[in-house]
Parts: sequence; structure tokens; C-alpha cells
Amino acid sequence: MRAFHVSPADVRVAVSPYRICPLGAHVDHQLGVVTGLALNQAVLLAFAPSPDSHRKEVAALSKNYPGKVSFELDSIPPFRPGDWGNYLRGAALALRDRFGKRLSRGMMAMVDGDLPIGGLSSSAAVGVAYLLGLEAVNGLSVSIADNIHFDRTIENVYIGLRNGILDQSVILAAERDQLLSLDCQSETWHSVHGPAADSFQVLVVYSGFEQALVSTGYNQRVAECREAAKQLLNAAGQRMANGAVLRQVSEETFVEHGSTLPATLRKRATHFFTEQARVRDGAAAWASANVKQFGNLVVQSGKSSVENYECGSPPLITLYELLVGSPGVLGARFSGAGFRGNCIALVEHSRAEAIAVAVAEGYARRHPTEAKNFSACVCDTDDGARLL
Repeated sequence: MRAFHVSPADVRVAVSPYRICPLGAHVDHQLGVVTGLALNQAVLLAFAPSPDSHRKEVAALSKNYPGKVSFELDSIPPFRPGDWGNYLRGAALALRDRFGKRLSRGMMAMVDGDLPIGGLSSSAAVGVAYLLGLEAVNGLSVSIADNIHFDRTIENVYIGLRNGILDQSVILAAERDQLLSLDCQSETWHSVHGPAADSFQVLVVYSGFEQALVSTGYNQRVAECREAAKQLLNAAGQRMANGAVLRQVSEETFVEHGSTLPATLRKRATHFFTEQARVRDGAAAWASANVKQFGNLVVQSGKSSVENYECGSPPLITLYELLVGSPGVLGARFSGAGFRGNCIALVEHSRAEAIAVAVAEGYARRHPTEAKNFSACVCDTDDGARLL
């Protein structure tokens, strides 16, 4: 923070954790029920109010990306493709639209992330960190529910990604050692007490393969799910022109009319309804501390992601297969949308390092180019985003 000439006494730190979704993959944008855990790896934002209380400049540096981001709160620039400052500008815009002139104090910031991006919701985590920083320097009191919507505004409106509220909700509302259960339709959540903290760890395995979500098939899958919902509702006599989501379709309607869908849409709907069943069963398994059963459901979720949702690049599919076949792995799947980045595995507490070594060797044989950037990190669960 020396570059900004702020007093060390004015510097605060926002901790915004990465998240995983062990069950409930690809259904948040269809208003399904999902689960999540926050990790003890996070985006860190050191920030302070602008030294000049009359200036509205927001400026930031990153330890991960080159260049400086700088703008005035009164004239926030539009989205710039490929610019890491988009999330900071989007956060400022979301808050300005809600609070107007109350967002009047500039902020100087330095941002840093611990893990390779892709599937851990680093974008949502950095957006949340910026929101917390801007709110703090402007004395704004904001609820978790409001910050969930502000962060979604960053991604939906400013960035153009058609995602739901899973990422933001887990990042903001998670509790250590507890499974967050989130209903994306009612936008309510609760924590599920489960197995002891020492009964498993989370192994995050980075594939070395990167591609921005807005240039993958993510938005296409969202559109396919919505089209499947519209056709199912129409077949049941519930006419829907636009805006339908699969949560509006009953399981009985899917059983009765699912066979009438084109093959691709039938697969998307199949994933949604089977994933919702896995979420229900998984919450029960977690509550009874049955980590093995919970892990088996995670494996099934990963399989459905490949076969029914049809996401996953070849490197990610390889990692999934290697993890599932490794002794000591309780469950594994892609993390996030599954087009890039990371796989995650729930592993027996004493075997994480050995699993990482074995997976690295197998991955290098099948994907030598991507394996040059392979990495693995052993994580525990953590609380949600907060100020230190």
C-alpha cells in the first residue's frame, strides 16, 4: 500500500474465500437447491480510504495482474474485455446505483489471490472483496443478502455472465465445518452440521487449462436449460413464452413429458432433476456424518456433469477420472462450470498429499502441456467473507 501514500493505521483487510459446490452443480441459474463450502484459501484485499477525503478516486494494484486500475466514482468506465479492473468498476457501479451520493469516498487497494483461477469462484470472491472495501470506507452498512445481489449485479449486468447466486451466497454466508444449503428460488439458506472437521480435507487440483467463462459454453447451457423448461411447461399445458426455468417444472411433469424433448435438452433437464435428488440425499448424509455416502453422491454428480450437462474440457475430465480412481478419495467432481480450471476432491485426512502426487503423475502422461502448470492444494473449510 506504500504506492498510494496512505497511513498504515488506515489500512484494513477483507478476506473473501474461494468456494466449492460439492452438490448442486449447474442448477443455481435454474433456481435449484445447491450446497457449498468456503475454503481457507481466499482473495485478500488490503484497502484504505483515499488520503484526500474530497477525492472520489478509486485505485487498485494487483499482485496477480499487471497495471493499475483507476477511476472516479462520478464517472465509472464501461466494461473492458480482458481487463482485471472490471470487477472493481462493477462493484463501484452496483453500489453507486443503490446508494448514490452516499458512495462519496474513494479507496486505495491492493488485491491478491492464493489459488489459480477457474472453478473456485475467484471472480465472485474478488467482487465481494471490493464490495466490502468500498462499503467500509464509505461507512455503508450492508446485509449479506444485499451483497449477494450486488455481486450478482457485477457479473450479470456489468460483466455479462448469466450465473445465479450460488457463488456469492457461499462466499458470504458459509460457516466453518458446516455445509451451506441454499435455495436459489427463495434466496434463503441454512447451515447443516455434519462430520467432524478431521474426517476429511478438500484437495483442489489445478488443471493448467484456462478460458474465460463468457467465452465457454456456459451461457449456452443456461439457454438450453431454459428452453427445456419452456418446452416441458408448454407440454403440460402451462404456456410459457420466455423466462422459464427448470425449478418451475415438477418432477412429475418431467417424468411424463421428458421423452418429448430433443436429446440435448433432455440431457440438461435430466441433470437438473437428478442433481436435485443428490442435493437432498447429500444433505441427509452430511447431517448424519456419513462422509462416504456424501462422497459417492459427489462422484455421481461429476458423472452427470460429463454425460448430461456435457461440460468439462478433456483435461478436467482426465483429472476427474484420476481422482475418482485414487484410493483415499471419498468424492470428486469439476469445480464450478467445469470448462476450465480446477477439480476438487473430498479426501481422507491423512492421504491428501499422496493422492496429489499420484494424480500429478497420471495427468502428466495424458496432458503433458497442461501439466506444466499443474498444482494441488490441500484445504480445510472456513467462514465466509469478512473484514479483519
